[in-house]
Amino acid sequence: MVKLALLGATGSIGTSTLAVLREQSAHFTLSLVSAHTDWQSLLRIAEEFKVKTLVLTGITYPRQQEELRRQLPRHRILYGGDGLLEALREGDYDVALNAVSGSAGLQASFAIAQRGKRLALANKESLVMAGHLLIPLIKETGAKLIPVDSEHSALFQCIGDRPESEIRKVHITASGGAFRDLPLDRFADITPQQALKHPNWNMGAKVTLDSATMFNKALEVMEAHWLFGLPYAKIGALLHPQSVVHSLVEFVDGSFLAQLSAPDMKLPILCALSHPRRLPSQLVQTDLTRLGDLTFGALDPRRYPLFYLGLEVAREGGLLPTALNAANEAALQLFLSGRIAFTDIHRLCAEALEDFANIPSPSLEEIISANRAVFEAVTSRHN
Repeated sequence: MVKLALLGATGSIGTSTLAVLREQSAHFTLSLVSAHTDWQSLLRIAEEFKVKTLVLTGITYPRQQEELRRQLPRHRILYGGDGLLEALREGDYDVALNAVSGSAGLQASFAIAQRGKRLALANKESLVMAGHLLIPLIKETGAKLIPVDSEHSALFQCIGDRPESEIRKVHITASGGAFRDLPLDRFADITPQQALKHPNWNMGAKVTLDSATMFNKALEVMEAHWLFGLPYAKIGALLHPQSVVHSLVEFVDGSFLAQLSAPDMKLPILCALSHPRRLPSQLVQTDLTRLGDLTFGALDPRRYPLFYLGLEVAREGGLLPTALNAANEAALQLFLSGRIAFTDIHRLCAEALEDFANIPSPSLEEIISANRAVFEAVTSRHN
């Protein structure tokens, strides 16, 4: 029986993971769950799966913490980012699925890797911000890194044990997000409610917004660079509105391998948890006769300027990906609160990089410090 620590248990990835665990209860059990502030949902999960250790990273007031401890005397409850790191460093688990959203998930990935555990990674920022540190740590400790993102899961399955020398290029597919067909002259009027309606996937707010700007594809290009040891010249993105082909690998002999399925995160989650086996499952069904046409195209720079800014930053490397990611997280909060327009997201991100002093090989402390400083600088301009 594989023991799983599930970080971000109440989010969209966490919810899909729980569905997998219900079906695969003969193979997996939950030993640790975390959420940000939704303690009611976390308690329901803990009771259903008989989990004793709970972490609430966003409940920081001592009075509220003590009240929850009184209400839930049968559970061990830890609080804040430090509480999550403590649980990961001391907890009993074989695999940890990191589905924490944004830069908040960075240190958790390091805590898991330091213990030599399998890290099922759904947190892009861990590699975007600190891939140059996390990948060597994983090799040093003998930890195993398995991608959970549907695109990287597809690449992982298609590449297998093929060396980089046999790969001509990998193609990450992109749905195009909520505004792939919206006239460009209407972008200034986009509302948060419109931006949070993804046409194909059911995801959390940040990932859905990043899909609308295609910033998520820039993050995924960076992630693929670290996951598969590929130069950026060998990584590209294609517009694929149907979200059925999750990624393709083009080999040097001209052949392509692609992974296809109905767009449902349960499949890459199961793949990450069960690797190298494939477990029987009925959760995701794909009827080839009903798929219709599958189309591919280029990403329009006018529609998705943040994607191309992300590619420039990726090639520069160092501390710049952290700065851009922090600026984007701040800009998304400002957009959701109605303080900036959708078209301002790219502008604020570009402005944050103008005078930023890059560091080629930053330490984890420098990454965390820069992430906080850029986020606060972007946010403070609109308070």
